Amino acid sequence: MNKDDGGSRLPWWAAALIGVVAGAVALGVAQLAAGLTNASASPVIAVGGAVVDRTPPALKDWAIRNFGSNDKLVLISGIVVVLALIAAGLGVISRRRIGYGMTGLLLFGLVGAGAAATRPDSGPFDILPSLIGVGAGAWALSLLFRRVESNDWDDLPEEYPAAAGTSAWTTDPEHPARDTDEGEPDPNEQDGNEPVPQPAEMPPVMRAGDDLYTFDRRRLLTGVAVGVGVAGVAGFGGRLLGASKDVDLARRTVAKTLPRPAVAAKPIPAGADLHLKDLSPFITPNRDFYRVDTALVVPSVDPTDWTLKIHGLVDKPVELTFDDLLRRPLMEADVTLTCVSNDVGGPYVGNARWLGARLADVLRDAGIRSGADMLLSVSQDGFTCGTPVDVVMDGRDALLAVAMNGEVLPAAHGFPVRQVVPGLYGYVSATKWITEIKVTRFDQDEAYWTPRGWSPLGPIKTESRIDVPRDGDAVPHGPTIIAGVAWAQHKGISAVEVQVDGGEWREAKLAAVNGPDTWRQWSIETDLAPGKRVITVRATDASGYTQTPNYAPPAPDGATGHHAIGVLVG
Repeated sequence: MNKDDGGSRLPWWAAALIGVVAGAVALGVAQLAAGLTNASASPVIAVGGAVVDRTPPALKDWAIRNFGSNDKLVLISGIVVVLALIAAGLGVISRRRIGYGMTGLLLFGLVGAGAAATRPDSGPFDILPSLIGVGAGAWALSLLFRRVESNDWDDLPEEYPAAAGTSAWTTDPEHPARDTDEGEPDPNEQDGNEPVPQPAEMPPVMRAGDDLYTFDRRRLLTGVAVGVGVAGVAGFGGRLLGASKDVDLARRTVAKTLPRPAVAAKPIPAGADLHLKDLSPFITPNRDFYRVDTALVVPSVDPTDWTLKIHGLVDKPVELTFDDLLRRPLMEADVTLTCVSNDVGGPYVGNARWLGARLADVLRDAGIRSGADMLLSVSQDGFTCGTPVDVVMDGRDALLAVAMNGEVLPAAHGFPVRQVVPGLYGYVSATKWITEIKVTRFDQDEAYWTPRGWSPLGPIKTESRIDVPRDGDAVPHGPTIIAGVAWAQHKGISAVEVQVDGGEWREAKLAAVNGPDTWRQWSIETDLAPGKRVITVRATDASGYTQTPNYAPPAPDGATGHHAIGVLVG
């Protein structure tokens, strides 16, 4: 086979399949290399992270609304599908010249390496997984093409007579063939000792111009199987290596030495949870707590290596180790967190009991200079958020949290340390895997979401939600329990009202709370007449503000409007 002189005549589908397998080998080997260095350096993760960083706010909101916490899985799956299509295309163009496919693989390897190198948490070796993967993919592409086709007759199996230069016709061994004047056996002579022509089993041999070549489907399938196996084993091995760096062991170690709080949270009142079926519990279990962040791979941070650097407009820069933080007086606080992407009636809100050091005390040790108005916090994965200084320093329970609901922080929620600030949306307050706080000014620095169109300040808006019944439920006529939650963090909820079919507003019963920083359950019993009914809720906070009925989307500073559901009463 000489691809430089005429290219391959392999069927396009076979070439496309070879391209996909070569691409899979490249990704699998790259994943294995990333497992040895940095999981975030995997080309799929690196490119995915770059896509997240450049996603317009409207598209981000659409993804969260439609896919929720699965938005990252959808993104990664989409990238893999696109890469598979590109790999198939590279296989097809390799029919003309193998160098074309090699060049295409190299270009995409450079894209992956560039994405890995420009990630905020990148290291000096993070370009290697993409480049090593490209080398493996190019090797697989070349090997598979050589394996399944040849224009050298000596490469054919011995059982194929054409391989030895014989005719496609054979004769009965007891009746030797008699050549015609043209030197070919005469298939028409079948009597006596004349040759008896029989069709021989033909290999997949084709003629194109002056070239003869073979295409062996069996060798293609076995080659594909081996390639897929290599890709699978390498990819799985990379995941195992990444898992070996997982923080579970570190979390278990921390759990053994986690100090008791110097300041315990107030006891949760007996009436804080109404214990109604399908009503969000007062304390959200860790496994059910929403997760919205930009990390495609949960950072694995070793607490023994973790430090928090506080610098900028301070009198004395501070650098704390994890042990330094645990030696500080720790306090508990019940705080509800809300994502700014949460639409009216949405699920991205949850309440937990946090344990941590007071952020204000740590900042006082550093000494905040006059004129500073923003804390630019930085995550292990490079995410940044800007928190107003005055909010953190006004006496509320802003924490550098190390535990959640009585256990060490889950990795997905910021282990070993995260920031928690009551009353602010997460994008300006709740930095996970925090490693740095720069004391600065809003007119000098911007956080991650601000240049993407979101407000630099993110006070949580007063909102309420109906949990029971659900939108679209069929309910029996007569007395019906309607219940839900309302929140106005650091102000508190003073009243919740419910309306049916645009009628009068009726005040609901409020559950007890132990402070202004959590959501509040509410319920009401009302008679519902048969037919389609629309139920609406609104809340009033402790400042006297009642929710506006005017709808506004989450961007740029949080959604507004009344939550309403439709039910069929039978």
